[in-house]
Order: sequence, then C-alpha cells, then structure tokens
Amino acid sequence: MTYESDALGRLRTAIDEVDNKLIELLSARANIVLEVGKYKRDSKTPIYAPHREREVLDKILAANKGPLSDKTIEAIYRELMSGSFQLEQPLNIAHLAPNGSFSHIAAIRHFGSSVECVGVPTIERVFREVASGHCNYGLVPYENTTSGSITETLDAFKEHDVTIYAEALINIRHCLLCNGPTKDIKHIASKPQVISQCRKWITAMFPNVSIVETASSSQAVKLAKEDPHTAAIGSELAAHEHGVEIALENVQDSSENITRFLILAKESAQPSAEDKSTIMFTTKHEPGALVDVLAAFRDNGINLSHIDKRPSGRVNWDYTFYIDADAHQQTESLQASVKTATQFCKSIDILGSYPKAGQVL
Repeated sequence: MTYESDALGRLRTAIDEVDNKLIELLSARANIVLEVGKYKRDSKTPIYAPHREREVLDKILAANKGPLSDKTIEAIYRELMSGSFQLEQPLNIAHLAPNGSFSHIAAIRHFGSSVECVGVPTIERVFREVASGHCNYGLVPYENTTSGSITETLDAFKEHDVTIYAEALINIRHCLLCNGPTKDIKHIASKPQVISQCRKWITAMFPNVSIVETASSSQAVKLAKEDPHTAAIGSELAAHEHGVEIALENVQDSSENITRFLILAKESAQPSAEDKSTIMFTTKHEPGALVDVLAAFRDNGINLSHIDKRPSGRVNWDYTFYIDADAHQQTESLQASVKTATQFCKSIDILGSYPKAGQVL
C-alpha cells in the first residue's frame, strides 16, 4: 500500500508541475490575445472570425496525437477562444429562451461559457436582436436530421437583414424529465420539433398519454416541475436549471439526432479552407424555371447539399427556395452560377457564405 501511495503521489506531483506550466503558457497566450484585441478594436476588425476559428481548430486537431480525443481537444480550445473573446471584447449571443433550451446549449457549446447568452422568446426575435445591433451574434436552429427544416428560421430570413456567419452541428440528447413515478405519467410535454424526434419512443413506451405541445422544451420542463403527472422531454441542463428529475436518458428515436444551427451576424465571413453558401430565391412563373436555376450550379461544378421551400407569404402558390451551395460567394464559380440563375428568378439573395462545421459538438 505504501509503494502504491508513493507512486500515486509522484504521479500527482508530476501532474501539478504540468498544470503550473499550462497556466504559464495560457497566461502567455492571453497576453498575446490582449494585443490582438487592441488591434481589432483600432482597426474595427470583428472580434469573432469564423474562418480564423476554423483554421485554429484544424491545426490543433491535426497536431493532436492522443490520448485525448479530438472532441475533447476541440472543447478545450473553444473555451480558450471564449475566454479570448472576453479579453478582447465581451460578446452577447441571442438564442431561443429559456435557459436550458437546446438553443442555449448550442450557444454554450459553440461559443463557450465566457460569452453572455441572451435568451429571447422567439426565433424571429433572435433575428431582430442581431439586425438591430442589440446582440453581437444570434444562434438559430436550421435543420434537424430527424424532423427536417425549422420553418420559423426559414421565414425569418425573408424579413430581416442579417448574414449567416457560421454554422454549428449539435448532438441532441433528449431526456424524459418528471418529479413523480413514471407509471403515473398522464401527459408528456415538449415543443413540436422535439415531440417529432421522439414520437416512436413515446408511442412504444407511453401509448396512452396525451401530448402537450409547448413553445420550448424548457417551458415543458416548467410544467413537469409543477405537476407530478406531467413529464417533459428536454435537456439534462433544463432539468438542472428547473429542478426536475431525469427519469430516462436518450429517448430520441435516432441515436444520430443532430441539429444544424446557424450563427447570424451583420458582417460577412471571410473564405476558409472549406465553405458553403446559403441562397434564397423565388423563381419566375415559367416552365422549367426551377430546373434551370439548379442547372446553373451543376454546370459550374458546384454541389448543392440542401434544398427546401416555403410559401412566399405574398402570392398564393408562390414559393421561396433555400439551397446550400458548396462554395464561397467570392469564388468565380458561385458568382457565375448566381449570374446565370438570376435569369430565371424574380429574386435571388446570398444569405451568407461561411466555413463548414467541423465535428459535431
């Protein structure tokens, strides 16, 4: 026992020595960050630069030889960059409220815990906060691997002058939350998108309960807190925030339940090693107009990785289309594609060009 204790003691001493060196290096890095912040403020350069973020993370992950996983290393560096924002210029990030919502979780995972997260009641309000300059950036859900596109986000792009600045892929893990026995559950509450991501599980496990749709998953957690016969489907963070017990974990239908979030800004992102552009357009009422628009990108060698549509809201049976093109708007090929596509459109707008997301967070 004495030998094992001595050996463990030496290892702990070695860890302490490494920790001291880490603090010295982190402080040295922070001092450089302060100089960078001064330069950015003087030159009015954006504090948060997605192309630089992607460059730093790619270099760090390429240098990682283990044993820590790339996911762990990225999480550490995202917190380092979050602390850097705080030193350079504190940032506030608008997201769908309340605390504990998956939008709140996404904001923390992407921007780290040193930024100020500002919860607002609707997705449209996130757009408004960024467009008005009240918040530096906004984060909104765009599409989910199970339930598809988020229509409130698509519609808000038609009303607000903002730019897509970056994207984040967030792994969504739903929990069943309640403060009573699961056998006594009569109602299960959550927002419609969450219910759709867990519908098969609910049907199999609780076939006789009623479904209560709420504006957010965290609002559902508040209902569960007040009524032991009501359960909520929400996040682990929401359970801790509102004091509700976690009855079951991972209740989503798909183990690969990922939501793609967009980061909104007033400025445009610079090109990175690998970019995409989101484009919104309405075609002319001519035969084959949509085919001709899509062909413009094909003919210029640009892959389209996403397409969706929404009613324009102005004329019956008039639709606004949304596509993701695998190129930055500064490239000649995308410019040529848009120029050709314009011939077949009543309107066409590039909502933003931004670095492709790396790992799922």
